Amino acid sequence: MDPNHPKIKYGKTGILIINLGTPNSTSWWDIRKYLKEFLSDRRVIEVNPLIWKIILNLFILTFRPSKTAHAYKQIWREKTNESPLLYFTKCQATKLDKEIGNEKTIVDFAMRYGNPSIRSKLNKLKEEGCEKIIILPLYPQYAAATTATVCDEVYRSLMQMRWQPSLQVIPHYESEPLYISALVNSIEKKVKEIDWKPDLIISSYHGIPKSYFEKGDPYHCYCHKTTRLMKEKFSRIDIQTTFQSRFGPQEWLTPYTDKTLETLPNKGVKNLLIICPGFASDCVETLEEINIQGRDSFIENGGENFELIPCLNDSSDHIKLFEKLIRKYL
Repeated sequence: MDPNHPKIKYGKTGILIINLGTPNSTSWWDIRKYLKEFLSDRRVIEVNPLIWKIILNLFILTFRPSKTAHAYKQIWREKTNESPLLYFTKCQATKLDKEIGNEKTIVDFAMRYGNPSIRSKLNKLKEEGCEKIIILPLYPQYAAATTATVCDEVYRSLMQMRWQPSLQVIPHYESEPLYISALVNSIEKKVKEIDWKPDLIISSYHGIPKSYFEKGDPYHCYCHKTTRLMKEKFSRIDIQTTFQSRFGPQEWLTPYTDKTLETLPNKGVKNLLIICPGFASDCVETLEEINIQGRDSFIENGGENFELIPCLNDSSDHIKLFEKLIRKYL
């Protein structure tokens, strides 16, 4: 071997878990920067790009950052100065590394929007000698606006590499038995903790525009499948699917979570549990939109008891699920 040849690391496998993303802080500028990256994604917003650029820059990025910053400030982890989503994703990667990481296997995490970026982490894994990379998008139910856009960014990053590693993307896991069991276990745990009997459990998923579904996106079906499988394992209390976080004037998947929470008390549902199976980590959509706004709306309209079941976060059930999903590709 040529003694002057540069030393190259090789022979390792990199595992990258990827979540949606988070702003760096609750400041107006950091929120604006994050929203601009997120809302500029053509898979997220399927509107004429020229028209959307004007709407985004003149109106949305002028007025929405203040509202979003207020939401983040209510759930921000002051002790570690980070969002809950970043905190739990880091914990997931750390715990997963303890289970499957070794001198030949490196576990890390990235965010689709914001930091740490997918590109920076792929480059880091490559520099560490990872000739094989396994990607786990943390979206149980596939949607073009989530899983597919992670893949887009991974592929774009690989296009910049002269020496590319091999790649495996783990698909959606909406019906994986360990996933369903973990969700049901979280319901059982919450039911044991409370001293009242729920009349209903709402299973709330992030919405997408109805037009995306009509164009062939399978997300709607996967969400209902997850709920059906939960109901088969937990039949004592009815579970109803709703969709949250709609944005803009067009119709999104229904029924809407916020409208449902407003009307349930008048239908006799006074005691409510809510679970968000589509979110791998608690975040602004679960902790602020559901557990603050949703709770207030439900109580103001006549509800009596309301509890949010935490996301699977870094629970042992969740780490076991990740381990199973990944090991088949190691």
